[in-house]
Amino acid sequence: VQLQASGGGLVQAGGSLRLSCDVSGVRFVINNIGWYRQAPGKEREMVAKTGRGVGTHYADSVKGRFTISEDNKDSVYLQMNNLKPDDTAVYYCSGNIWTPSQGSIDRWGQGTLVTVSS
Repeated sequence: VQLQASGGGLVQAGGSLRLSCDVSGVRFVINNIGWYRQAPGKEREMVAKTGRGVGTHYADSVKGRFTISEDNKDSVYLQMNNLKPDDTAVYYCSGNIWTPSQGSIDRWGQGTLVTVSS
C-alpha cells in the first residue's frame, strides 16, 4: 500500500491550497486517515483526521479554515483556506490501513511542502 501526497506549493497569506492523498494497493481497507505537518524546528503535529470509529478531528489552529474530506476512490483531501505564515510546513498524509498480510498498521506518505508568504 502506498500513499501519494500532492498539492503543496507557495501561496500568499490569505490564499488557499488543496492537498490530495491517493492510496493505492492491491487489497486494503482504510480504517482512518489524516494529515500531519512538520514545520522547521518543530515536532510533527496532527492537522486533521477522519475515519471509522474516530470521527473527524482538527487541530485547534486550523479549525474553521481547513476541511478534510474523502471520496469513494481511496483519496483524501485537505482544503486549506485563509492560509497563514504559521501554516508553512511539510504536510504528510498518514493512515491506519488494513491489509491481509500485515493487518492494521500506520502508513505514511511522502511529504508535500506548503509555504505561506506574508
